Amino acid sequence: MFDIGRTIAKLAAAGALMLALAFSATAQDLLSWNEGTAKKSIVDFVTAVTTDGGADYVEPANRIAVFDNDGTLWSEQPMYVQLAFALDRVKTLAPDHPEWKETEPFKSVLAGDMKGVAAFGIKGLVEIVAATHSGMTSDEFTAIAKDWIASATHPTTGKPYTSMIYQPMRELIDYLKANDFRVFIVSGGGIEFMRPWTEVTYAIPPENVVGSSIKTKYEMHDGKPAVVRLPEIEFIDDGAGKPVGIQKFIGKRPIAAFGNSDGDFQMLEWTTGGEGRRFGLIVHHDDADRDVAYDRDSTFGKLDRGLDDGPRQGWTIVSMKNDWKQVFPE
Repeated sequence: MFDIGRTIAKLAAAGALMLALAFSATAQDLLSWNEGTAKKSIVDFVTAVTTDGGADYVEPANRIAVFDNDGTLWSEQPMYVQLAFALDRVKTLAPDHPEWKETEPFKSVLAGDMKGVAAFGIKGLVEIVAATHSGMTSDEFTAIAKDWIASATHPTTGKPYTSMIYQPMRELIDYLKANDFRVFIVSGGGIEFMRPWTEVTYAIPPENVVGSSIKTKYEMHDGKPAVVRLPEIEFIDDGAGKPVGIQKFIGKRPIAAFGNSDGDFQMLEWTTGGEGRRFGLIVHHDDADRDVAYDRDSTFGKLDRGLDDGPRQGWTIVSMKNDWKQVFPE
């Protein structure tokens, strides 16, 4: 005989088990986060925008989250990783450019004078990037970048750069993707420098990477069709350029943005200024023991305006020292 009471009880038990498993999966996704305001703000936001029928529900197609890379997903101290790559490229190419021995900022690079390099500011960095990232096809550059990141090591820890990623942020990416978010990197770094390794490192495919770029052109190269890189900067994806890059390459305003410096301010401001439930988060580097503590006076990843105005904007300020159980993968 059909026992409707027993059937309902079984269904209820199965439902409870499914909820328990779902809760466990959520906790598992954010294992490196301490319980507290920061973690709660993340979970509350994701729960709100993914609860079908809720007031803040967002369709999966519009669940777009954008992450800065340097200082947000991996270490940017003592210098940006792409700057280390560019400096290595200067040394590799120097035999073909004897004039660099007497030409700045290349002279300072070859002499190992980082203060001298820094003295030339953005203009000097642009010159270095233009000279070392051009004169080849996009495929050739991709191979060079991929080979370099596979062997290059952090100057302080001696570890591969790809192991200097922030474990809590990697878990956050997985957590968002498990909740049907489309996750993008939006970085001041070069788009073709990042694309060869973001999928392996963060599980973010190359087509979901937005970054700075140099000019290119299509031509026959050694008898084959190719896209060739030119020694001219096309687009700087930093500061006010980040919302422009997002609109240009993604085509939708995100509902969540994650950064760590004032270079990310406009991205968070534009994201959280939209209608409906929004989320902005800043990673504050305040852990001198497990990473590097820096903010207002840092040459790389300066965080000044974000510390002052972020809370007034309703953004979550993450303390690496207090909110993260673990900083790097073990």
